[in-house]
Amino acid sequence: MGSAVDPVAPHDDTIAPGQALLRGKTGVTDKRLLRGARTRERVLRHAVDLASLEGLENVSFGRLATETGLSKAGIQTLFKSKETLQLATIEYARRLFIDAVIRPTRSAQPGVARLRALLDHWTEYATAPLFAGGCFRAANLADFDSRPGPIRDALFRDQQEWVATIAGELGHAVAEGEVSGLDTQLAAFQIDALLCAANTALRMGDAGVVDKVYRAVNGMLGL
Repeated sequence: MGSAVDPVAPHDDTIAPGQALLRGKTGVTDKRLLRGARTRERVLRHAVDLASLEGLENVSFGRLATETGLSKAGIQTLFKSKETLQLATIEYARRLFIDAVIRPTRSAQPGVARLRALLDHWTEYATAPLFAGGCFRAANLADFDSRPGPIRDALFRDQQEWVATIAGELGHAVAEGEVSGLDTQLAAFQIDALLCAANTALRMGDAGVVDKVYRAVNGMLGL
């Protein structure tokens, strides 16, 4: 049976935009921190869209400076290295995904009801879409799956966290007798694979794939 996870806590000690102000003194220091936080937010918001469209390899200081109108030196001061920038982009995308897909389901009953809420919010996330190129993970996992290092580790950890969240709700459904005879880990893997395929179909303009997702999941669960 899958165990639920809490993906809301960040993976690292990065201070959220604006949070540093709560720790500092008033005056010029706070204003500088606020400007830095706003600049960081602006850069990362553009970076996640760029990465979802063209992949993390195209997230660079020069590209972001050109497209945001900020100075390359200023962005380098915030992120130090391309790898640090890419890792920050992954974490920022993760936080936006949690806010859009996972956090809104907290009020739903654990099990089938929350799983359906997750699917509803994922569908909205992918069709709106939250990121210009659709699902951030789907756009980047294939580029780094055979390239060991911190970027792959961060993407893989994010992916595992999402699959574990699905498995956790499936586990609740089994425990409460809502579904039976289900391998929750296998079902979570299948649902994630289905959503990745749906993301590609949505990018190709196939809006009908959303109905197929719900039908496939209901069939998988015997609902």
